[in-house]
Amino acid sequence: MYGPPDGESARAHQRVEPPVSKDAVDTAPATASTGAAQVPADAGDAGYSKDLKARHVNMIAIGGAIGTGLFLGAGGRLHNAGPALALAYLVCGVFAFFVVRALGELVLYRPSSGSFVSYAREFLGEKGAYVAGWMYFLNWSTTGVADITAIALYTHYWSMFTSVPQWTLALIALAVVLAVNLISVKIFGEMEFWFAIIKVATLVGFMLIGVFLLATQHEVGGGTPGIGVITDHGGVLPHGVMPVVLVMQGVIFAYAALELVGVAAGETAEPEKVVPRAVNSIMWRVGLFYVGSVVLLALLLPGSLYSADESPFVTVLSKIGIPAAGDVMNLVVLTAAMSSLNSGLYSTGRILRSMAMAGSAPRFTARMNRSQVPYGGILLTCAVCVLGVGLNYLMPSQAFEIVLNVASLGIISTWVIIMICHLVFVRRAKAGHLTRPTFRLPGSPATEITTIVFLIAVLSLMWNDPEVGRKTLLLIPVITAMLVAGWFAIRHRIGRDTTRELTDLTK
Repeated sequence: MYGPPDGESARAHQRVEPPVSKDAVDTAPATASTGAAQVPADAGDAGYSKDLKARHVNMIAIGGAIGTGLFLGAGGRLHNAGPALALAYLVCGVFAFFVVRALGELVLYRPSSGSFVSYAREFLGEKGAYVAGWMYFLNWSTTGVADITAIALYTHYWSMFTSVPQWTLALIALAVVLAVNLISVKIFGEMEFWFAIIKVATLVGFMLIGVFLLATQHEVGGGTPGIGVITDHGGVLPHGVMPVVLVMQGVIFAYAALELVGVAAGETAEPEKVVPRAVNSIMWRVGLFYVGSVVLLALLLPGSLYSADESPFVTVLSKIGIPAAGDVMNLVVLTAAMSSLNSGLYSTGRILRSMAMAGSAPRFTARMNRSQVPYGGILLTCAVCVLGVGLNYLMPSQAFEIVLNVASLGIISTWVIIMICHLVFVRRAKAGHLTRPTFRLPGSPATEITTIVFLIAVLSLMWNDPEVGRKTLLLIPVITAMLVAGWFAIRHRIGRDTTRELTDLTK
């Protein structure tokens, strides 16, 4: 049923005002800490439980920073870019941190399950929220297709599943994660907590093994690990600068889901305590797990020995004869893909509900079940993933690459919108319309502008990759046309008080 759970006073829902227009925000200063007007609320925040604990949010932050982009994708990128991949991860990691730090400041100003879509509505108007929400949906729905495709491929690694069609395994994975998301947010949090534990434990274990191999000069694949592995095989840039530039798109995609911290903050009881710790820890996690792991991989084996078809960690462990290394790492990358799918369903459900309450998403996506889960939006994302199951049936060998390209456009546009929202937020704070929290993005506005320029540069440089990047960029006019057509189809509903209308749907 849509609205507050059984037994809760209807007044709790009525206290949340309908989304305010951009003009209203411009003329009504918003701060909860001074004598100015009250911070504008998001009608889509009503009815949620606050069951996510600090450990859940912290592990969601870790899980967002560690995924298949590292466990699997680093192999092919090391092969193409060489040891300089570590620098690419570091540079992209710094900008990813800026994005999440900016989002963290907005969260402390006004926690919302609508996250950056809610902030886009306040600072950029409903058109900004519309673009932000649907591009994020595009990102996660296509990422979901990539995830179920990856899960099916990983499962085929074990001989007992080889005879099972890829589309069948993809459908089973989708059904399992959907069930988890619909039960309750607490179950989602627990699942992400343990997924993150598995990923962190695996990385720590590998790094300990890697350090031991370096310290003891233990032979790896017929060679001695150390700096000589890099200098004897073309140096840091064995193939030049351009391959490093071209992998930036994939590196940014590897960091996708860091912004999930902003969504999760809407369902935790103490965001002002939880969010700063989770956001600040992202930087050292990036440095340790991503950059540290890639440096170790580069010191243990030449980049030419890694490939896109195998996890680089499996490559190293198999070279030193560790039994069942392939089975263990395959289980981990399977876990990472399940975690990503789980996060995608969670976040799009909340984002779509915020949009539906403002009239820019289908009305059924505002519906919540008795467990305070926005099942309408989750089911819509699943519907796209089901189309992905069909893609796995028709083109099993190309499904992963097709959807990955589309998802990269979604995540880059989402990050750009977050930084634009923060620029407007800071401008209004300087004008005295609102008060910035003490937890702030440093260096504003230079930090936001630099980040936006970097992200657009990564997007434009994809044109130099005729195989993948150029095809991805050619999708932009198509996506733009779809967004424009969609806006003209729903703009008559924007600004209406949809709360009563949506509630009436359940009567």
